[in-house]
Amino acid sequence: MIVGPRYKVCKRLGNSVYEKCQTQKYALRESRRQSGMRIGRGRPRRLSDYGKQLLEKQRVRATYGITEKQLSRYVSMANKKQGDPGSNVLVLLETRLDNVLFRLGLATTRRGARQMVSHRHVRVNDKKASIPSHHVSANDVITVREKSKNSPLYAHIKEGEEERSVPTWLDFNRNKLEGKVKSIPTRESIEALFDIGIVMEYYSR
Repeated sequence: MIVGPRYKVCKRLGNSVYEKCQTQKYALRESRRQSGMRIGRGRPRRLSDYGKQLLEKQRVRATYGITEKQLSRYVSMANKKQGDPGSNVLVLLETRLDNVLFRLGLATTRRGARQMVSHRHVRVNDKKASIPSHHVSANDVITVREKSKNSPLYAHIKEGEEERSVPTWLDFNRNKLEGKVKSIPTRESIEALFDIGIVMEYYSR
């Protein structure tokens, strides 16, 4: 997925879409920008319903690093499944292999997780995995390839220098660099920083 300057994207979609924007430097820039707007340099225009839907859809794409075609396909798949389509889309997004690696803490960003998979550093159920969009299932075991475990990329994890809260539907063994999908996530267990209902409204037009 090709994106423009990340600060510019974050200004439009919110700082949750990129880790780069969750820093003190970005917060200071935003504070100064907002102060300038209050003085009278400009006022954010009011969005139409379509504008809100489009913005929320773009927020989903930027968060998970997926293309319009991928998101549209997930919505189509979700509509064919039983249950709430919005919840189905969230599950499809969360169970992507690159997202699972990010949630486990094996990668600091989803982009980094995609590179891990593409470079074949990861195995799923002891089989090589090279497709970031691969969907995991309950009881799947995700491990770092044996030859890659001594990489400096994972030293901070083994030494416990960086703790990350792992979702309840996942389990992580930091000593083995091994994660397990305990169950398929539910909508309630997914920490979504966007309104999936508004996104579904966009695709139902």
